[in-house]
Amino acid sequence: MQWITRERPKIDRLACPWLILRFIDPTADIVYVPAEEVVPTAERTGAIPFDVPGVEFTHYGAECTFDYFLRKYQLRDPALLALAPIVRGADTDNHALAQQAAGLWAISAGLAYNLPDDQQLLQQGLVLYDALYSWAKHLQGQSHTQQPEEQLLLQVYTAYLQRTQDRNATPPTWTVQLRELIQDHLDTNLALRLTEVAETLRVNPTYLSREFGRYFDNLSFGEYIRKLRIDKAQHLLDTTAYSVGEIAYLTGFSDQSHFTRIFKQHLGQSPAAYRKKRASR
Repeated sequence: MQWITRERPKIDRLACPWLILRFIDPTADIVYVPAEEVVPTAERTGAIPFDVPGVEFTHYGAECTFDYFLRKYQLRDPALLALAPIVRGADTDNHALAQQAAGLWAISAGLAYNLPDDQQLLQQGLVLYDALYSWAKHLQGQSHTQQPEEQLLLQVYTAYLQRTQDRNATPPTWTVQLRELIQDHLDTNLALRLTEVAETLRVNPTYLSREFGRYFDNLSFGEYIRKLRIDKAQHLLDTTAYSVGEIAYLTGFSDQSHFTRIFKQHLGQSPAAYRKKRASR
């Protein structure tokens, strides 16, 4: 059977051919053509088109074409299911789906940059996904350092570095930029999203999410923003005549009930009770 897709493959258009050749059709012929020629060529030759809009084998919702192949052919191998979020994360730039997704994207982009011939690129992609499959099937629980003494040395060294960094290290530049960005939003409703902030700062959102607490009161990004919203809400309750609903809007909450619930979680009382108590003093 012949399968056809767009030229210059990187993620889905390497992962899917690997899946086809290894688990669906070992004698398949994979053809790469310019995007506008995929469907007309498929109609003329009888090849099955994939990873282009408007065909059966394509993206659905948040899932990529690799996900559809797994579902279509009922491939339930646990190793393949472990690969799915890695491929999906790399293909959709949602690297938070799997910690290996960013690495897969980097390697795949580098391969495409180095190899102008799509068939040669496919052969290298088969080697890459064979290796990923072997890792997923046999090596997921295996770390790089195998010997107990290596593990102990690594733990000691990591602890030493952590203490040294906590005492002496200058915070990364992005922390200063992020504080300024948050400060700029204090007069609005603090409607900041982690992915948007990461894009503005030009850092990986997974890295930002992991490292954020080290420099911002040991809180996650969401917890820190909620804390600032509640702090601002307290100030508005203390110093203005805005209604609770207006304050909910000004502090970025979706509605008054959501604001009241989060405020009560933080301070043990509703905004109305807080304002009444302050006024009685």
